[in-house]
Parts: sequence; structure tokens; C-alpha cells
Amino acid sequence: MFDDSNIVVGLEIGTSKICAVVGEQNAEGQVNIIGLGQALSNGVRKGEICDPEKVELELRTAIAEAEQMADVEIRSVYLGVTGNHVRGFNNRGSHVIVSADREISDDDVEDVIKNAKAINLPAENTHIHSIRQHFLVDKQAGVTNPVGMLGARLEVDMHVIHGNANRLQNAIRLVRATQLDVSEIVFNGIASSLALLTPEQKELGALVIDIGGGTTEYVVYSDGAIRHSGVFAVGGDHVSNDLAYGLKVSLMSAEKLKRDYGSAFVKEDAKNQILELKSDHGLAVKTLNLEHLQRIMHERLKEIFEIIALDLEKNGLTDYLRAGVFLTGGTARIPGLDKLAERIFQMNVTHGHAATLGGITCALDQPEFATAIGLVKYGSLKNRQKPTQSMFGFKGMVTRFLQRP
Repeated sequence: MFDDSNIVVGLEIGTSKICAVVGEQNAEGQVNIIGLGQALSNGVRKGEICDPEKVELELRTAIAEAEQMADVEIRSVYLGVTGNHVRGFNNRGSHVIVSADREISDDDVEDVIKNAKAINLPAENTHIHSIRQHFLVDKQAGVTNPVGMLGARLEVDMHVIHGNANRLQNAIRLVRATQLDVSEIVFNGIASSLALLTPEQKELGALVIDIGGGTTEYVVYSDGAIRHSGVFAVGGDHVSNDLAYGLKVSLMSAEKLKRDYGSAFVKEDAKNQILELKSDHGLAVKTLNLEHLQRIMHERLKEIFEIIALDLEKNGLTDYLRAGVFLTGGTARIPGLDKLAERIFQMNVTHGHAATLGGITCALDQPEFATAIGLVKYGSLKNRQKPTQSMFGFKGMVTRFLQRP
């Protein structure tokens, strides 16, 4: 058995799967992935729990599988959260330096961060993250550490992510029902970006898009800090639903057709090609036009990217993405998706890989595991930080490592 004080577990309760990833952290802070457990998810819709009893059974299966592979007893997890209720925005806090010599102290930094976090959210919502971007001293921008500088006014820009408290608690309570503690909740988009991006890519500016079964999360980094985040309840399952409706087949058949013949573009050899959909007994029951199938997929996937591109343009972020776009999530497996993204965003697009951790390479290379692996990295980095307290009783989120891990 491993020393469980060095064990960090990331748990994603997704629309298509429940995934638990176990990491072992050494004395230098490096993490190896030593265990992976997963189960099909039948009680989650659009990233949110709709049948707790089903999800609890599936969660126990995934945890047991991860424990067996890693040879550990899992006691706590970093829980990924998502959903259409999650929102992110930027806020600036300010603080007047009152000391006689006008030298900025650690207390001044704490006060300005506290002021930036004092935000009026909707009554039903609560903070998930408050992530520092940069400080300003007497309007001098781009300051990363103002302690010791002289100034009359200290400001800080922060990115705040919040969500519906009750809907977040539904996931937390379900995990606790399995006798596991929740160390902290983490927005899935942040977890994926931690798994995929290097510090250099964050400095250059990068967009991470995670297209899952029921949701699409995206996060923008620039100058080493998170500048923007978003999530909407459209994902790979919607592509399957479109196929089921457009081709007049069952959802199960649509999912299989997507896997076997899917493409983000209409391929030249697909034109005028006819597919025979067979029954369980091998008998042909329906003929389908492959061009029609791929065109349906193309339109839905294009819409996903266009929604994100429009949001980035509205917030003036497109020109800051010098490292390009990084795709992940199970839907990223669709052939040609990177080329479609390049056409929409007009920049370099690559499939992201969790190359910053070691261990089970078969897991690290799979796009559908990026979020859970990122949750492990988040937990390992958080272990190095001095904790603060949040309203959920979790360790708080004034996180330098989200800026420059």
C-alpha cells in the first residue's frame, strides 16, 4: 500500500462517464498517475445529476476500480463541477495604502484581494474560484508581486467563477454519501487547462476547449493568467441526438454511426455513398446517405465553435491567443475536428495531451480523461499552498498556481 498522505484523487461525474484518477505525489511535488477507474454514466444530463441513485452506484464502481488498480484506499477527492449555471467574469478590487512610508505589505495584498472578492452574486449562487490575474500599483499594470513596492493605491484584477449553490451541493452530497470527503470543487474547464497547458503556452495565450458528452467548457489564458471562462450545455450527445432525429434512427444506432462513420466535414468519398443499417441479427433494415450523416455532424460541431468564437470576439480576446487552440474531451476524437476549428478560429489548433504528469500513458493520451487528470494536478498543486476558507468549508481559491503553475 502507498502512503495515502501522498495520494491525490480527481473525480469527474460526467454526462457520458464517471472517472476517478489516482495520482501519487513525491517529495519534490511531482505526480505520477497510478490508478484509473471509470463507469458509464446514466444518471447525469448536461453535466448535472438527475438520478442520484444511479449515479451513486456508478460512482462506487469507478472508485472501486481506481482503488484496485492503484492499490490504495480512496478517502477524499477533488470533484470537478460544470453545468449551464456556472459563470465566470473579471473583477477589479482596489485598496489605498495608508502606511506612512507608502510601502506595500503582505497585509495590503490580502486586503486588496479581499476587496476584489467582495462581489454581489445572485442570491442563489456562490463562489467556486477567485483567481488572481495581475496587480496594479498607481495604475502601473502587469505587476506580479507588489510587496515592497511604493505606491498610494494598489489594485488587483481577478477572474471569478460562480455557480448555483444547490446544484453544486447535489454533487457534493452524492459523493459524501459514498463515505468520501470532498477536498474541493473545481470547475472542469480549469482542470482540463491545467492538464494540457505548459507555463509557456499560458504566457503566449491559449484557448482550451473541452467538448464532453453534455457540456462544452472553455478557458482562455493570456500572460500566464486566466482571462476568460465559459460553459454551455451542448456536447457530443447533441451530435448523436441530431443524427437520431435527422436520420430517423434510434439514439443507440446514432451513437454507433457517429463512432464508425463520423466526421467534422463531409468527405469527398462520402458523396453518394449509401450505408446499410443492420439489425441485431445482421439483416439490413434501413439505408442511409453517408453525406447526409456527415453534414448533420458538421453543422452541429460548427455551431459549437462559432458560439465560442463569438464570445471571444465580444470580449476582445482573439488576438491574444498566440499559442492557439487546444481541443480535448471525448468529442475531440471526431475526425477532422481540429481542421474545422482552424477554419472557425483562423489559428493553429492541436489536440491537447496531458504531458505534464507521468504514469499510466494509456490514460494520459486519451482526451476524455483530461479533466480528471487535471483535477489530480490541481490537488497536487493545492497541497503546496497555504489554505484559506470558503463558504462551503473547502480550501479557498486565491491561487497563484492557477496563474503560473
